[in-house]
Amino acid sequence: MKHPVFKLPGLLAVAAAVVMSSAAQAVEILRWERMPLAVPLKVGQERVVFIDKNVRVGVPAGVSERLRVQSAGGAVYLRASEPIEPTRLQLQDADTGALILLDIAAEPPKDGEAELEPVRIVEGNSTPARYGDQPGDADDAPARAQDPTGTRATRRETPVPVVLTRYAAQNLYAPLRTVEPLPGVMRVNLRRDFDLGTLMPTLPVRAVALASWRLEDQWVTAVRLTNSSGGWITLDPRVLQGDFLTATFQHEALGPRGTPEDTTVLYLVTRGHGLAQSLLPAINRFDPAAHLPQPEAEATTASKESRHAQ
Repeated sequence: MKHPVFKLPGLLAVAAAVVMSSAAQAVEILRWERMPLAVPLKVGQERVVFIDKNVRVGVPAGVSERLRVQSAGGAVYLRASEPIEPTRLQLQDADTGALILLDIAAEPPKDGEAELEPVRIVEGNSTPARYGDQPGDADDAPARAQDPTGTRATRRETPVPVVLTRYAAQNLYAPLRTVEPLPGVMRVNLRRDFDLGTLMPTLPVRAVALASWRLEDQWVTAVRLTNSSGGWITLDPRVLQGDFLTATFQHEALGPRGTPEDTTVLYLVTRGHGLAQSLLPAINRFDPAAHLPQPEAEATTASKESRHAQ
């Protein structure tokens, strides 16, 4: 009876290749539930953090020289050149301003220790994406199943002008870590060449546009107001000139020029277009006296006529 002969070295090689392939594809899933996520690092080894969002990375000044950070295509690449004590990084969504906190620490690698696997961060109530899925596949599939057009209707309990105004105020006045995420909001490139002189023409106030955001079909523009007089000015939305959906003052009054209270911010919400299209056109004042004959000119003309008559 002949027994089959197995080539063990070949089988072991195949098995090793499968294991190595599986290890290369392994991704650690971390769920973001408003608690800092621990992402340990090894000195000299690059670790990839997949987040599937366009993010900005905030790195403390004392760590920036020891940690190389690169962000591209929804992934953040971290590589420590020296040991790093426990440090917190901030990942900010460039579209919504939402924050994700990472607690990192870098240690020298030990002999024979495997490299750290990549990390994928998912929202606490979402399903982790499978390896090889494109960004957004897991989140968008239910929406596409319900809506063939691929659009997702959003039901809001709070009116959009209120949400936009609150978001703008937080971005200007609140610490970055406390800004509430607002899905769908977009930063708008603001035209700074348009004149705001017609906004409050009856008040001695200088207006300068600061920033603008858009959500759905509505825009909010933050405008800085500065008192140019020596007295207090009570701010009343009825003095505003233009086509605005809502208007909200950060403070109810402006202090005299040169005091800490002489500046505040006005939030203007418009529908269908930005602030520039909602302002009244500038009107050049007409001075009738400038078009009337001057007495000197009349006397000169009369003198010339008299000489010609002689």
